[in-house]
Amino acid sequence: MISKYGLNTYLIFAAVAVLIIALSFLFQNLSLRTSIITAGILFLLFTTYFFRDPERTPPKRSNCIVSPADGKVIALKTKEEKKFLRGNAQQISIFMSPLDVHVNRIPIDGVIDYFNYVHGEYLVAFYDKADERNEHTEIGIRSSLGKVLFTQVAGTIARRIVCELKLGDSVKIGKRFGMIKFGSRSDVIVDSTWKSMVKVGDKVRAGETILFEKIEND
Repeated sequence: MISKYGLNTYLIFAAVAVLIIALSFLFQNLSLRTSIITAGILFLLFTTYFFRDPERTPPKRSNCIVSPADGKVIALKTKEEKKFLRGNAQQISIFMSPLDVHVNRIPIDGVIDYFNYVHGEYLVAFYDKADERNEHTEIGIRSSLGKVLFTQVAGTIARRIVCELKLGDSVKIGKRFGMIKFGSRSDVIVDSTWKSMVKVGDKVRAGETILFEKIEND
């Protein structure tokens, strides 16, 4: 299935691929024509692959936070978060390559209690300060287990963030809410009452992979 968030872009790219293939028949040289047709087909296949939107099944648990994005964990760190959590926090950063699914999903049940869009730069998404300096959205959920802040961060190639959320929305874990087109990044930031369940280098899947579990009180 093609993501609704990227459908317009997909149709434009698909039309370009078809046009390339059609124009190839203007050339008499069979080898050149074959090369152009092959390039057009590969471009169409990559575009279809990039904008795919597979179904996902979130865990049937209420004490966890799932990944909002597909990709690889590139950082686990502590920081002071001043905008939503307003205190010491822990952050997991996920890098999405052009080959990953780029549809984003809600990490936990709750209500959108904070939303901020930040104009910024377009540094490579795995750069340490990209979460602060790049164009990004900051989304805060107030859940029954506490506050959860997560982001959509643009990268060098990804310069189009799609997010359909707004303040006051009730959201469910694993539900689609937007996408970042092409290589990009997402961060999840929580307080110290959560335990990280992944490590740097792990591959994660949006809506399914558990990033944090709530620490049980004795």
